[in-house]
Parts: sequence; C-alpha cells; structure tokens
Amino acid sequence: MFKLLVVDDEPGIRFGIGQVFAAESEEVTVLQASSGEEAVSLLRAESPDVILLDIRLGLQDGLQVFDRLREVDPRCVVIFITGHGTAETAIEAMRKGAYDYFIKPLDAGQLRDVVRQAAEVARAMRQPALFKDGTTEDSADILVGSSAAMRQVFKQIGRVAAQDDCVLILGEVGTGKELAARALYQHSLRREGPFQIMHCLGRTPQQIEGVLFGHEVGAYPGAERRRIGKLEQAAGGTLLIDEVGELPPDAQAKLLRVLEQRQFERIGSSETIASDVRIVACSNQNLEELVDAGKFRKDLYFRLRGLLIQLPPLREHPSDIPELAHYFLFRINRQLRTAVHSIDEETVERLQCYSWPGNVRELQSVIREALIRSSGPVLLPECLPQDLLRAADIEAFPETDPTVADTWDELARQVETWLKTDERGLYRKALRYFDRILVSGALKKTHGNQAIAAELLGLSRPTLRGKIRVMRRDDPEVD
Repeated sequence: MFKLLVVDDEPGIRFGIGQVFAAESEEVTVLQASSGEEAVSLLRAESPDVILLDIRLGLQDGLQVFDRLREVDPRCVVIFITGHGTAETAIEAMRKGAYDYFIKPLDAGQLRDVVRQAAEVARAMRQPALFKDGTTEDSADILVGSSAAMRQVFKQIGRVAAQDDCVLILGEVGTGKELAARALYQHSLRREGPFQIMHCLGRTPQQIEGVLFGHEVGAYPGAERRRIGKLEQAAGGTLLIDEVGELPPDAQAKLLRVLEQRQFERIGSSETIASDVRIVACSNQNLEELVDAGKFRKDLYFRLRGLLIQLPPLREHPSDIPELAHYFLFRINRQLRTAVHSIDEETVERLQCYSWPGNVRELQSVIREALIRSSGPVLLPECLPQDLLRAADIEAFPETDPTVADTWDELARQVETWLKTDERGLYRKALRYFDRILVSGALKKTHGNQAIAAELLGLSRPTLRGKIRVMRRDDPEVD
C-alpha cells in the first residue's frame, strides 16, 4: 500500500487521476492538493510515497514548487505533468531529480505502471533495510540471520557501505540481493541522494540502452519523446543494475566508459553528460563463466567487482530458517490480518529439511500460503504445501545417505570397543545407534514417508517424530 499526492489546480484532472486508482483503493491512497502550499503541507503531514505535480499551478511555477518539496524531503519521488508538447520544463525538472513526466492527456495504463514503479523506488529509499538487532522498527525490511554465513554478509556490507567504489552482489535467485543493495545505499554517504533500480531482464538490447542512458526523440523506432536515463536520474546517488549479466555488448562497452571516464551520452545525442553515481550491480549468474564464454567483458567485470558481496543460498545456512520463518510470520500476519501467533515445532523442522531452491523468497511465499490456509493460532505442518512436505521428508534422509551403510556391523564393533574401554552409559548409546539404523532404514524404504514408516516400525507418528528430532540434533557419527 502506498500514498499518491496529486498536485494540480484543475479539479477535473485531480478527479480523473483519483478514478484511475479508485479500483485499487485498498492499495493506493490518493491525496489531493490544488496549490504548492497545500502540497508542502500534505508532504509534511502525510509523507506521500509519490507526488504527481503539474508544471503550471495557476500562477505558480511547478519547478519552484518542486524545489520547495525537495527542501522538506530531499528524497521525495516526483512525477511531473505538463500540457506543453515540448516539455522542456519537465526535462529540466528531471535533470534536477524528478522521476519522470507525462504529457496531457494522460494515458491511464501508462500512468498506473509508472506510478507503481516510482512507489517501488520510494520504498527502496525510505523503507529501512537493516540488520537484525532486536530493536528495529516494524516497517523495516530486515536482513535476518544469526549464522556465520549471514554474519559475514553483514560485516561485508558494513565495511563497503561508506566507500564509493562499485559493488558486485552475487547470489542465487531469491537470496536477497536487492535488499542487500538497499542496505548498502542506506548506510552510504549517498543516502540522501536518489536510489534507482535498472532491471535488465525482459528487455530488448535497445530498451536496456534507452532506459540506462536515456534517448532523444526519434533516436530509434518507438522513441517518441526524450527520455532521461537511469544514470542521469541517479545523479548524486546510487544505481542498482539488476541482473547485470543480461547487459548486451554495446551497453557493456558504454557502461565501462561511464566507470572509467565518468561521462556518457544519451542515445541520439552528441551532448556529453557528467556522471556522478555509485554503481551497484547484482547477478544470479556466474559472471566468470560468462567472461570465459565471451559473453561478458572481462574489463567491465573487474571494474564492477571492486567490492564483492556473495550471498549464500538458504540451504547453506538452514539454522537461520526458524528466525526467517517467524519474521515472515510477523510481517505477513499483519498484512493478511490473520490470528496466527506462532509456528509449531514440527512445522519448523519440516521447513529446515527442505532444500529451498527459491531461497528466502520461496520461504516467504510458503509462509504466506500457509497463513492463508491456517485456521488456528498456530501454524501447523498441514498448512504447508504438500509437495514441500514430501520433498522435505525425502531430503531429510536421502537414499544415498552414507551414514547408514553397514551400520549393523558397525554397531557390533562399537559395542565391543565400549566394553573393552569400560565406557559408561552403553545402553543409552546403543539405543541411539539402534534408532539411527532402524529409523533411517525404514525412512529409506518408504522414500521418506513418515506415516508409512511409523506403521512399518509399529510406532506412533509423534514417537517417530521425536526420534527423528534426536537424530537430526546429534552429530552424524554416534559417539
């Protein structure tokens, strides 16, 4: 949900824009102002996420109003509206930091898309991306984790945030690369400047260059108006290039020039524009392999990875899953207004047994789905997707588990060794070893199906779960 402030002296325009977002009333709150004074007052009182500002407010100059808005909040996201075909004033406003501009009459579909994109930019700049410390505010997006792997990530972000070098963030899909980039920005010396995101996936090479560097009217088919690129919009701030491995060769060469010479030109223009922006790039691809394959420039790769942050996949730090699950429970519970306040212990165990190919993003999605299915105050295993439960059971005890090979002979040898050394507590140790052999064997035979394994062993499901809990907690080798 976000707030949109419409600043226009024409009531009909304000009403029309309100109608565009009326169908999304639960997600968008539309505020209205007819003058610069009202706009400044509402900015102070309501902190809107996006501002639609008319270039001419009666006798007032929209650029002057823009300057006053920026004095109140240097990071406010402003989109200009102009009825003048040349839009030179709007272009000047964008050079000063506006997000985009529209020429009247407004296209409703395009307006919705651009306002939503601007709201994401506002969220990236305003909503804190913090480290978990137990005192963070409810609205913060938090980098959660207490494992050694995540503590290393936090240290890396802390070390490089205040520097001005390029940063390359690598990690699989769903590991939180954008969140790490936002944390970098918000802890940097450029945190009062803009934060722009350039998404490369799903765009043609021509579109990528146009969005990144900007273009002049008629620079290529479809370039119907001048566009200020992300590099120009992010002046004085930070630009995140998402999935940088998707950059086409020409864009790679131009970006390298930006990094080396701090300047560029819009497509179709000979005017050189100075660049004052910090580049943060992220990718889920192995860029070194792309370099070896000739698909990514080696010189650009080394420029971008001046500072490198590697985000681990969730399967490599499963000890963080309980904390992440409870964090998502709290956040999503408030959004959905459900009454779930805790997660059952077995539910957490099943989550930890799953390999999470979609990483933290998949875990968030699963918790959301489970909350929608839930009917009581505790999140039970039955609320989890059935395919996840089946996969978790199988992955908990893979059929190739080497720890259960020849274990009956090993148990006999262990007992003989314990007896020779006057070891104490032999009965307890032997039972633990026995359970590991028998329970693991039953689960292998039933392909991880706990219900059938419990029936095969003649145990109740709770008893079997208790034995599995002990086995997961113990070291792989029984002492």
